[in-house]
Parts: sequence; structure tokens; C-alpha cells
Amino acid sequence: MTHRFRKDMLKSDAEKKLPKNKLQRRLREQFQRAMGGTPSWADTDTKKKKGRKSTVDESGEDDDDEEEGLLRKTGNFIAASEALPRGIIQMKNCLDANHERPSNAKLTTVQFHPSAQVVMTAGIDQSISLFQVDGKTNPKIQSIHLERFPVHKARFSADGEQVIATSIHNKMFYVYDMMGGKIIPVYSVRGLEERIVKNFDVSPEGSFLLIMGKMGYLHLLRMKTKELIASMKINGHVTGAVFSPDGSKIYSHSDEGEVYIWDVKSRRCLNRFTDEGCLCGTSITVSKNGQYVACGSSSGVVNVYTHDDCLRETNPKPVKAVMNLVTAATSLCFNSTTEVLSIGSSAADDAVRLVHIPSFTVFSNFPVFRRKIIYLAQCMDFSPRSGFFSIATNKGKALLYRFVKYRTFSNFYSNEHG
Repeated sequence: MTHRFRKDMLKSDAEKKLPKNKLQRRLREQFQRAMGGTPSWADTDTKKKKGRKSTVDESGEDDDDEEEGLLRKTGNFIAASEALPRGIIQMKNCLDANHERPSNAKLTTVQFHPSAQVVMTAGIDQSISLFQVDGKTNPKIQSIHLERFPVHKARFSADGEQVIATSIHNKMFYVYDMMGGKIIPVYSVRGLEERIVKNFDVSPEGSFLLIMGKMGYLHLLRMKTKELIASMKINGHVTGAVFSPDGSKIYSHSDEGEVYIWDVKSRRCLNRFTDEGCLCGTSITVSKNGQYVACGSSSGVVNVYTHDDCLRETNPKPVKAVMNLVTAATSLCFNSTTEVLSIGSSAADDAVRLVHIPSFTVFSNFPVFRRKIIYLAQCMDFSPRSGFFSIATNKGKALLYRFVKYRTFSNFYSNEHG
């Protein structure tokens, strides 16, 4: 169908236990066969000198980050630094993440790979594409076409070795095995009585797949086998559900404005409360450090609660009601350091805001209101180290921004230093 996306392109040199120069040679050969050219991350002529300090050019890019490239995993370590100031966020516009293959229809997905310098886009043009992210050329790695399968949502597995994709009018979903280059259709799941499978979430530790069904049902599947483990039910319809950062809990929001918190192991409801002032819930997310829960509503209000209050209180009060959207808040996403919350609406152009935490004030310089480019934001994501931020739009573009405050993709520590 297309060029195979090899396992070596997602594995670090430490994992493959190969000398770095041999790994670079192998990666370069594979990339040249697939794409016709030598990528910057495989160019041994631009090796970084040991001990050289990072420098930042006028565009805000770290020289050492560019040379690290796809060879390194991003890691989960966030370098200690001064807190992000409120008011204005230092950022720059980059070339669209999918510039080498823009979609001719609505993009429904943008997501950064959990451990490689890669971003994925997908949409109703029946395609899934992978790009190397450098902020300057963002070369395409691969695209696959799914016949008669407009993609509603696509997500990487926790280990980054698979992509799960659902459609807008199908109970079948696809699993793309990037290690073997195979596209595996899952036609049905035994015991899963759903006519359409659209919305889902992947547990961060990689064990479970959560499917949001009709009539208030949440279905928990084993990720490895795609077998149904159990189903949970809320009142009304599920409008959003996510796992906690450690995968031990599930947070769900309903069209009746109620939030349910579930224990994954026992499937017991730990708490249930009404999202303050919410008539119809539309989205929900949890910060990466587990400190905050953000709930979006049809009115555009986003309530932010402390996680402890959500677990303990029957009527928790939000620490902040963010009222900067006037249409339904359909997309919510915290960055890796829990210093930024992105909120967006797919019902209006330029309806994306970046909220500073813990002041819960909106950064005044985003978006640029006199230059409309955010057409109906469908999905948003931060790169694992928060150096990049991308927005999938109704016009088929994955807009890309570079946050100067944060590093891009390379590990803070080298392999030699743990």
C-alpha cells in the first residue's frame, strides 16, 4: 500500500544496542529508499561536539535539538526551569506540520508521537500521515490510505508502535502495526454491542483501550487482544472520557453535565458530581501531573477543578471558570509541565485560547486576531516536551507553533548520564 514504516525509525540507539554510527547508516538507507534524500537526523556530518552548549537562533530553535533529531527518544524528564510567565507567551509560527501532504478535507486528528520526533495527522480524506517534526521543513515519512474509511479519530498506542483509527460511520476500526507495516482491521469485538465506534482513549501505561459507546456506555478493552473486559454506564450520553496519567482511573463527562470518576481495576464509580453551571458537557481532560481536571461545556465555559476535590467532594467548586470561548468547548489539552491549558471550539474560527497556569489567565498574544488562520479547530496537541503545539483545522492543515520556553525533542540527559 505504501512504504513500510520500519521499527528502527522509532527505536533509539540505546534500545537497539547498536553503535550510533551504524544505526545512523541504517536509518539513512531506509529513509533514502522511502523518501529519496538524506534526513537531517541521519547526517553524520553534523555531529554534535561533546559538551557544546545549546544555542538558540533568532527563530527560537535549539541547535542541539535539531541535531539530536529522530535518533533520540523524547523521554519524560522535563528540565527544571523558571516558571512560565503570564501575559505573553514567547512563540513563533512554523511551517504547517503536514505541509508536504496537506489534506483536501477536514483534519480530525493531530498527535505527537510519545517518544519520537514524529507527528501524525488523519482526517476524513481516508488517510493517516506521519511527519518528522523540525519546525522548518517537517518532511513526510509516510502516508497510508484506508479505503472508504474517513477517519474520525486516530491515536498512537502508549509504546508508539501502533496507531488505532476509528471512522465516522463504522463499527469496525483499524490497528496500524508500524513495526510490521501491517494494517489490521478489527471487524467486531465479542460482546461489544455498538453500531458505530468513534470516540476512544488509550491508557497511558498501554494496557487498555476505552471506547465511548451510545446510551451512556463506556467499554474497557484489553489493548493487546482487543477483548472486552467490562462495560460501565452513566446517565445520559458520554461526551468525553479520559484516563488518569497513571492509567488507574477514568474520568467521563455527560451531556447532562455530570462527571463520573471510575476505578479501572474494580470498574467501581469512585465519585460523581455535577459540573458547576454546566447544562451539557462536551469534553474533559486531566493534567499530566494529575493535579487538575478540566471540563468543557456547550456554553464554552471550561471549569478547572483540583483532582483531590473531584475525588472527595460531592459538590466541588472549580478553582477557575475559564470563560474565553463563546461556543462549545470541544478540545482541551494540558501541556507536559501543567503550565498551559489549551481550550478550543470546533464551532467558530479562531476559537482557541492558551490559558496560563496557575494564574488561569489567557495569553494575550494568541491567536493573532487580525490574521485569521485557525479555521474550526478540530484537535490540538502539545509535543512531549511542550516545544511544539499543533492544531488540526477544518481546512486540512495542521498548524504548528514553537514555544521558545521549552526544549523540543532531545533528552535532557544523554544515554551516558542516565
